[in-house]
Amino acid sequence: MRLLAVADVESKALWDYFSPERRDGAELVIACGDLDRRYLEYLATMMPVPVFYVHGNHDASYDYRPPEGVRCIDDDLVVYHGLRIAGLGGSCRYRTGPWQFTEAEMRKRIRRLRAKIERHHGLDVLVTHAPLHGYGDMSDLAHRGFTVFHELLDRYQPQLMLHGHVHMNYGANLQREYQYGATRIVNCYERTYLDAVPGPEPELRRTPFWQR
Repeated sequence: MRLLAVADVESKALWDYFSPERRDGAELVIACGDLDRRYLEYLATMMPVPVFYVHGNHDASYDYRPPEGVRCIDDDLVVYHGLRIAGLGGSCRYRTGPWQFTEAEMRKRIRRLRAKIERHHGLDVLVTHAPLHGYGDMSDLAHRGFTVFHELLDRYQPQLMLHGHVHMNYGANLQREYQYGATRIVNCYERTYLDAVPGPEPELRRTPFWQR
């Protein structure tokens, strides 16, 4: 399945100069946070595919006026054409404000989410705003990733982890992609196109993935 993932800044190529070929065959749009509500609504209008999103640490306005025509997947797991996608938005807590979490608070969210992942016998795509600590984050607390994310990556080995938060123009040496075990970790700053493969057919999912 072809994915268009966006984060942090609104792509002029999509918002100001959109044309059908810019869709590049995308079958699903995933937004990784810190984007204008109107931008998500625009993408949902211009592209005939669903738009899923998680909150960034600057998306407090979504809580009282959420973007229309799109779906929030924070603390949830959705299945789209067989692709199991889970969301955990927000950043490390570096000041007072919503959509910021300590490691302990994020661990509680992960434990609640794991029940949904287990019901679907695994996970294909993890969508976050912050990266995994040590894989594309920075040294300052505001842009530090969550160490606890490794619990999901180690246990379920999703093929993709999509995040934003760290702008690619913050430094010349920033990498867009990392590999963590079986998981390809991608910084989706502005926009990027990826391919994902749905997991096993439902009847195969009845067997716990660790016993196959």
